[in-house]
Amino acid sequence: MTTTAPRPPETRAPCASSAASRWAPDLTELATAVLRRLGHGRPPVDLGPARTLLAGRRVLVTGAGGSIGAELTRQVRGLGPERVIMLDRDESALQELELSLHGHGLLDTAETVLADIRDARTVDAVFAEHRPEVVLHAAALKHLPLLQRYPREAWMTNVHGTRHVLDAAIRCGTARLVNVSTDKAADPACVLGVSKRLAEGLTAHAAARTGRRFLSVRFGNVIGSRGSVLPTFVEQVRRGGPLTLTHPDVTRYVMTIPQACSLVLSALAVGAAGQTLVLDMGAPVRVLDIAEQVAAIAGVACDIRITGLRPGEKLHEALISQRETIGRSARDGIHRVRCESVDPARLPGIHAWSDEVRALVGAGPAVPGASAAPPAADAERRAAPLLLGAAPR
Repeated sequence: MTTTAPRPPETRAPCASSAASRWAPDLTELATAVLRRLGHGRPPVDLGPARTLLAGRRVLVTGAGGSIGAELTRQVRGLGPERVIMLDRDESALQELELSLHGHGLLDTAETVLADIRDARTVDAVFAEHRPEVVLHAAALKHLPLLQRYPREAWMTNVHGTRHVLDAAIRCGTARLVNVSTDKAADPACVLGVSKRLAEGLTAHAAARTGRRFLSVRFGNVIGSRGSVLPTFVEQVRRGGPLTLTHPDVTRYVMTIPQACSLVLSALAVGAAGQTLVLDMGAPVRVLDIAEQVAAIAGVACDIRITGLRPGEKLHEALISQRETIGRSARDGIHRVRCESVDPARLPGIHAWSDEVRALVGAGPAVPGASAAPPAADAERRAAPLLLGAAPR
C-alpha cells in the first residue's frame, strides 16, 4: 500500500501542466543545482596526477556506454592518452557515446568495441589486440530490484565478468586497473551488493597475486546517471506526478557523474595494489529532499507518494562495512579500506547455478514466494570460504 508524504504548501503550477510536460532539463546541470540547493557542493578535483599517469597510455574502459563509463571516457580523453578503447555490449549506447565525442555515430573505428564481459574468450581477444596499459572497469549490472529477481545475471556479469576482465588484464600485462564498485558492497544486504563485494575481492586477489596496481573504488549514488532517482523524478514531473520514493526517511550518499568520475581518476593515481578506496561522499542526503528540490526547480507542485522499501533495500547505506578497517587517507576525499580477497580458484563456474551459489550471491532458494535475499550477515557467512584475509594496506 502506498501513502503520501506531507508537502509544505507553496505557490507553484500544478504538476499536471503543459509546461511541466515539456520540461527537459540537462541532468548533469539539474544534479548540480539540486546538490547546491541542499548545501552539498564540493570543490573541483585536481586531475594533475591522473594526467601524468594517463598521458601517452592506452586506456580501455569497460561499460563505456553507461553513464559512468561514458563520463570516464570523456575525462580520460582530455588527459592526453595515446588511445581510449571503448567497450560495451550495448551497440546503441556505443553509438550515442561516439556521437557525443565525434559528432557522428559511424561505429567504424577500432577504438569502439562491441563485446560482452561474460564471454572470456572475446575479452581475451580484445585485450590481446589492444594491449591496454590502464583499465577502468565500469561494466556492471546495477539495478537492485532486477538483480533481486534475476540474481544469476549478477553472478555472470558482476562476478564472472569482472573475473574475465582481471584475467585478461593479467595475461596482456596491464599495469593498472580500477574496478568501479558501490557502497552497497559494504555490509551487503542485496544481490547487487554481494556481487560487487565479490568483485572487489577478486580484484584484491589479482593484485596480491601479481603485485600490480589493481584496486577498487567504492562510492554511493550518482544522481544524474541512467536509472537513478533524478531522471525518474524528471519523467514523473513530465507525466504530472506523483513523485515516488520508497520511504520518507531514506537517505543516500550522492554526487554528480563528473564528480564521481574525477574522483575515480584521482584514486587511480594514488591507490596501491589490492586496496579498496572509498570516496568521501559528504553527509548522506534524504531522497525526499531531492524530490522536493526537483519539483521546486521545475516550478511545480507535485504530490510525493511513498511506496515502501523493496527487498534488499536499506533505509541508510554505509560506505564502509562493520568488518572493514579504514587506513590512512590516500588523498583529500579518498580513504583506504582493507579488503578481503576472493580466490577465483574457489569460485564456482559462471554457469554453475545451485542453491549453494544462489546463497553465495545473497539470493534466496529457488522457491516461488521465498525471500529474495537473506540478511547481509548470512550472505557474508556463506561467502566466508572465499574470503582469504585482508589485502595489504
